[in-house]
Amino acid sequence: MSVEAVRAYLDRWGRGKDVQEKALSTATVLEAAAALGVLPARIAKSISLKSPEGAIIVVAAGDTKLDNKKFKTQFGYKASMLSPEDALRLTGHAIGGVCPFALPPDIKVYLDASLKRFDTIFPACGSSNSMIELTPAELEAYSNSAAWIDVCQTVSRETNLGGRLIE
Repeated sequence: MSVEAVRAYLDRWGRGKDVQEKALSTATVLEAAAALGVLPARIAKSISLKSPEGAIIVVAAGDTKLDNKKFKTQFGYKASMLSPEDALRLTGHAIGGVCPFALPPDIKVYLDASLKRFDTIFPACGSSNSMIELTPAELEAYSNSAAWIDVCQTVSRETNLGGRLIE
């Protein structure tokens, strides 16, 4: 799925024009934060996971990681990432551009509570160099979210984010 398809999808809310494309890669949390000049925590990363029905997307703040115990309690099965090939096949988006928009109807999107601490966050928009700035409420509406959940934990302030301090 291309950034153009995501723009067309977001046009339902008059927001397709707000999709930004950067010359630099935004495929990882650190790359996106650097390209935008924001804290890595404000990057809304889309985690593509296997589910009994095929796949789900969990969108979480950039300074978090899945908590396996919380995930299993919430969903009743162990978290398992999709391979890059399965992510593209099942979601229509390649790794680095997986996003909660313009997905096949059988893919459920869940939003992690870690996103609610920000006024705005930046999810990808279908390519490894695109994103949009949204409020958590806008993300909920535009992603057709199944639910707000709490399945992530904040990563230590100085690990896993290139030693950058995140508050």
